[in-house]
Amino acid sequence: MIGCTIDSLIERITSEGKLNFDLEKIMAAYTIANTAHEGQTRSSGEPFISHPLSVANILLGFNMDTDTIVAALLHDVVEDTKISLSTLEKQFGKDVAHMVDGVTKIGLVPLDTTKEEQHAENIRKILMAMAKDVRVILIKLADRLHNMRTLAARPPDKQRENALETMSFYAPIAHRLGMNSVKEEMEDLSLRYLDPFGFKAIEEQIKYREEERNFFIENKKAQILERIGNMSPTPYIEGRVKGVYSIYKKVIVGGKEFDEIYDIYAVRIIVQSVIECYNILGIIHDMFRPIPFRFKDYIATPKPNRYQSLHTTVMSRESIPFEVQIRTQDMHSTAEYGIAAHWKYKAGLGKQKTKASDTSRLEWIRHILDQQQEAENVVQITESIKTDLATEDVYVFTPKGDIITLPLGANVIDFAYAIHSQVGNKMTGAKVGGRMVSFDYKLETGNIVEIMTTNSAAYGPNRNWLDTVKTNQAKLKIRAWFKKERRPENIKEGKSMLERELKRNSLPFEDELLLEAAKGLRYDNTDDFYAAIGYGGLQLTRVVHRVKEFYTTRNTDSERAGLSYEEINRTIAKRQSKGVLVDGMENCLIRFANCCAPLPGDEILGFITRGYGVSVHKKDCVNVTDIIEKSPERLIKVEWINTGDVYYRAAIELIAEDRTALIADVTNVISHNRLSISEFTGRKLKNGNACIDVALEIEGVEQLNNILAKLKKIPGVIMATRRDS
Repeated sequence: MIGCTIDSLIERITSEGKLNFDLEKIMAAYTIANTAHEGQTRSSGEPFISHPLSVANILLGFNMDTDTIVAALLHDVVEDTKISLSTLEKQFGKDVAHMVDGVTKIGLVPLDTTKEEQHAENIRKILMAMAKDVRVILIKLADRLHNMRTLAARPPDKQRENALETMSFYAPIAHRLGMNSVKEEMEDLSLRYLDPFGFKAIEEQIKYREEERNFFIENKKAQILERIGNMSPTPYIEGRVKGVYSIYKKVIVGGKEFDEIYDIYAVRIIVQSVIECYNILGIIHDMFRPIPFRFKDYIATPKPNRYQSLHTTVMSRESIPFEVQIRTQDMHSTAEYGIAAHWKYKAGLGKQKTKASDTSRLEWIRHILDQQQEAENVVQITESIKTDLATEDVYVFTPKGDIITLPLGANVIDFAYAIHSQVGNKMTGAKVGGRMVSFDYKLETGNIVEIMTTNSAAYGPNRNWLDTVKTNQAKLKIRAWFKKERRPENIKEGKSMLERELKRNSLPFEDELLLEAAKGLRYDNTDDFYAAIGYGGLQLTRVVHRVKEFYTTRNTDSERAGLSYEEINRTIAKRQSKGVLVDGMENCLIRFANCCAPLPGDEILGFITRGYGVSVHKKDCVNVTDIIEKSPERLIKVEWINTGDVYYRAAIELIAEDRTALIADVTNVISHNRLSISEFTGRKLKNGNACIDVALEIEGVEQLNNILAKLKKIPGVIMATRRDS
């Protein structure tokens, strides 16, 4: 809430009858925060204190306790001011100090720590603090939500960076905690900056039919209320429209027409008991024709985040489909505010008392933290989190009827490792619904899965499983098995893989260089280094980047004498980047897209590929539109840098009247301009003219335009143009 003040916060506490709050403690926290942040402003120009006040106000809506509100007011003082954590602990207690510490970014990090590793360490710190006290993540979610609401004041690159992080980490966390209202708002706010064109298109579609939609929803509410209004107490009925991001996923990403989405319109009915939920479901199906296969009973089978509700999609008399959600008031609170909805506190003590169901809701946090023991590096933990936080799940059953929750796209190997690591390691086959299936069989909700195993010590996982499984849990357990059981094989395989990759990148395979790279990646010797590559614990792209760094550093010491640490890094980045700097990423593998062959001087953007670094495209490339529509989160800001010794391939097409010495004239012009020819072909066209295709080593667009102008002056030349590929 922008513009929140301490007076409005206190007024809200008193007006809503929150009598258990310690107003004196809250005021003391505000006084310290206000003094500490004095003179600091936000990007919008507002006093910085408006941010912690707004975060506290959001948490007040979650029905949080005094200590959480106090920690919210103080959450930035340790990171941004001179106040220490020990000072906060002395004045406000250990709980407040723990929460503030949990949301404070890590401070001092090693100089060789990358931005990605720092980000992963911050995430791990939050999760570890969250495992002890979930209020830490509730403060962080409120903090991020307010930052997203005020993101318009930030520079464009920061807008995209924050939106991407929110979409990939904070929104899924909110989903896991059952905080649907926070999740949906975060997704919509993130999409506004990740794909502004797509966001605007969906928003305009929604606004275009606003009057028609409101009339339709009010009409359905009236019809339903007329039928069930005699119940006591009268059920509460509300209408809603699906979030922009939810529609975006189906229209822009899924390729559906706006009219094909059945649940854009929805009516929610809130009653007092579970029996009433099922009774009203029968009435709804009597009033409107249910659409087959569009009924979901999340009351009998709750989602992992404890979400419960009945969902059914029906057809109105106007032949317009709409969704009806039926739930109790308790279920509704859980759906909107998740774990925060049932937070209970002992008066005056600030100690958390959660329900058993809320405690089990946090099991996935401990599960992720347990996986850290098997993760090779902190970046793997980040990958694990992003996979395990996937918002779309499938629910499958063991033969005994136990439910196993897996991310969409998971296969029977994922299922086996979700049961136990030994079940996965000894797996020989799988049955789904009583019939044998392949190991890459993708599971669907409702499948009954049986895993067949062997006790043979000679049997174990296949390396190809690492490319097949969906869950990071399965990947880590497979890697752990290979790490323990196949060390000699891993060393041989890792060494071979690295040698091939270095050769492909024109880098030497030298013992001294590789030992240096191994130590830089925190391995004591090259055998451990090769073994990690062999069993998949270390990504080849990371290794190649580090080898490039040491190789370049070793060969440029004399050139860099007297330079600062930052200048040295920038010099290395220039030499390794092919003349391109990638926003927020160091030593990144760069590849120029063949479809448009960008040159210095062209406006460019980057696309993060799977396994091949960043692909650089011209902004007007025909493929960019498709990328923006399908994978906006993988776009990244890139810019040209002046390296002075980097050349680029530029393709030219020349059409001319066919004559003797034409080729000689063309090559003479090119040679006189001291340009290297990497490819030259010619052919005769049906109309009698000649077509010549030339590939040159060019410094940039300016040099290319200069040579094109000179080629056009050759007698008989009709056209000389740049060719994209």
